[in-house]
Amino acid sequence: MPQISDVSGTAALSICESLLLALNDRNILPEHEIVGILRDAAAAHSNDAGDDGKAELHSAVAALINGILAGGNSVRRR
Repeated sequence: MPQISDVSGTAALSICESLLLALNDRNILPEHEIVGILRDAAAAHSNDAGDDGKAELHSAVAALINGILAGGNSVRRR
């Protein structure tokens, strides 16, 4: 069986994206709130000084979240 990298992270991302879509679809959270959540998450990783020795990881996470924002994957643009 081949080694699969970061299954839990991929699953968590998929679940979170689905939850954000469902919250928006049911008018529980408006689009601007969801975008704000994603921006806050990206900023938290962008601003991390890498004190934990994982600066490259934090940068990659911020880039991924910013890519989600740019692509509109977690918000159905109306």
